[in-house]
Amino acid sequence: NDLVLAILELLKVHARVLYVDIDVHHGDGVEEAFYTTDRVMTLSLHKYGDFFPGTGHIQDVGAKEGVGYSVNAPLQAGITDEIYLEQLFIPVFDKIMEVFQPGAVVLQCGADSLAQDRLGCFNLTTKGHGRAVKHVQSYGVPTLVLGGGGYTIRNVSRLWAYETSVLLDQEISNEIPFNDYYEYYAPDFELHLTPDPNMENANKNIDSIRSELLQQLKDLQGAPSVQMQQVPPPFRTLDGEEGSDGKPSRKQRVKKQHSAELYDKVD
Repeated sequence: NDLVLAILELLKVHARVLYVDIDVHHGDGVEEAFYTTDRVMTLSLHKYGDFFPGTGHIQDVGAKEGVGYSVNAPLQAGITDEIYLEQLFIPVFDKIMEVFQPGAVVLQCGADSLAQDRLGCFNLTTKGHGRAVKHVQSYGVPTLVLGGGGYTIRNVSRLWAYETSVLLDQEISNEIPFNDYYEYYAPDFELHLTPDPNMENANKNIDSIRSELLQQLKDLQGAPSVQMQQVPPPFRTLDGEEGSDGKPSRKQRVKKQHSAELYDKVD
């Protein structure tokens, strides 16, 4: 799991890491990996119920030293930008930053929480999704941003192009420029999505979810501390780089040629 490996690397230099998952599915893999530690907090906003992977109940809060550090917001179909952001994501995220005080954030921007996704059932727009990213970035904490799910490919491209512009603080046009895949974006050829007016919002208990999550965070005893210790060596040391002892690494990366590969050998 690339997310887990990334967080493990960040833990070598940061006392606490926050993982935020705005994919429509529950972030079960990362949560399970750090379920018993207080050094990683996981926040997942996801469809819950008869939906893969079927985990992420609001009472799944962690175990042992990690009790309270798994934060789950189980949602239903049709949630819109305003409810998602103003009534849930922003107040809960702000409380996490106040209480947990992470040294780094890992943000998973799954596009299947957008409206019109083939598998997802939320009603978020690209601008709403991007607002969540912008809000995370506004804290100025080192942030690693990754993609995730997304099953309407043209909308995945739309979202990640837009969120790249958000992260770089660059305005981009709503009109998609002509390219080899231009016809994929018919009939409007525009960057931004609009919510589906025919999708009903089935989320009637957002206030209770928000209240319960805020209480969970309030019950934590402040940001956990970490005992000073020697920093482990890098996950992978390239040939020619210095190892943890300051001496050049003797490890060599050799690519073994596959029998099916055909290419000219370069001396």
